[in-house]
Formats: sequence, structure tokens, C-alpha cells
Amino acid sequence: MSSPFILINFKTYREGVGYGADRIARAAQAVMEDTGITIGIAPTYTELRKMAKHYTIPVFAQHIDGIGAGAHTGHIPAFMVKMEGVAGTLINHSERRLTLAGIEASLLAARTEDLLSVICTNNVATTAAGAALGPDYVAIEPPELIGSGISVAKADPEIIAGSVKAALHQNGSVKVLAGAGIQSGECVRIAVDLGCSGVLLASSVVKAEDPEAVLRDLVSKL
Repeated sequence: MSSPFILINFKTYREGVGYGADRIARAAQAVMEDTGITIGIAPTYTELRKMAKHYTIPVFAQHIDGIGAGAHTGHIPAFMVKMEGVAGTLINHSERRLTLAGIEASLLAARTEDLLSVICTNNVATTAAGAALGPDYVAIEPPELIGSGISVAKADPEIIAGSVKAALHQNGSVKVLAGAGIQSGECVRIAVDLGCSGVLLASSVVKAEDPEAVLRDLVSKL
């Protein structure tokens, strides 16, 4: 995945399903085609096949379980999301926390299915630990700022800089995303200047009246 990388998490917002999902995906594809900046989406599971089939932007699952096929009622195996056409997955989002063993199992499942992995973390120490497991990305998101409208890039740039340093110390090939409250081109520019390869964000795009306008602003300073 080329850098910088903008990844939009649809969560389970009503604005991110059905027509709303298409609206966001169309906006992401238009901005990516116009600017050359990679924009991916992480829609809810019911939207994965449609998003992967109708758009050329990278599609990510919001979570996978570290299991294979078998008697696992209610679980989400990596091979199933791979069959839907996804390129990667989030692991250990603050709203879907896993144990350390669970993170490792999900990461192994992602590797087995050749899925890009984004391990979400909440501080410098967990970012270092996540990077040591060898994912493609770690995404530092202080949970208290998620959905707050307060950007981590402005409120706590030290945690971004510290996370980048800690991650690269553990794993020189890992890439770091910054998340929580990211809402403008200035936020993205700060994150990139601090060493990030992009950002992970959600409500500022998903809940926007004009997602394309927000996305164009987000990439405007890159």
C-alpha cells in the first residue's frame, strides 16, 4: 500500500450502510483517482462484497478472528472476508479489543490469507508491542480522543512521535497510522510530518454531509 494512506472506518454508523456506504466509497474513489493518494475503507461486514466488487479502492474488514473453518458460530474467519474480496483487516480496534494471544492469532490468520494487517494500539508501549508482532501497520489511537472531535495530531502530537519511534525501534519495516479525532488536512500533515504513513479515521468522513469535500480537505496538504 503506497503512502500516504487514508483509511476510513465505517464502524456501524447508519450513515455507513446501504446508500450511505456507496456515497462514501464513491467519494473515496474519486479523490484517490484525482490525487493518487491511496484511500481505503473499512465498511461493516454486510457491505464488504459490494464495496470490493464495485470499487477499486482498498477494502478492509473491521475485525477478524484468529480461527479457520469449522465449528465457530458467530466468528469471522479470515478466509471468509478474503472471499469477499477484501485487501486487509483491522485488528484490536479500541471498540473490539483482543487479548495479546488473540491479536497474535488474528495476525497469523491475516498472514495465512495474505491480508494486510493494521494492529490498533492506544499508547506508546502497546504500539511497540504491536509492531514487534510484525504487522504491516500499527495505528495509534488514544481511546479518549476517538469520536471526540479533538485531533490527536493537535492534542497529543508527542504520542504520535513516541509511537513512531517505538514502533520503528521494534520493527524497521512497520508503518504507523495516526487516529482519533483526525478531521482536516492540517491533522494529516502533522501526522505525516511526525513520521506516520497515513491516518485512520471514521466519523469526520462517515458522518459528513459531503464526504468528498472532507476527503479533499484531508489530502489537501500532502
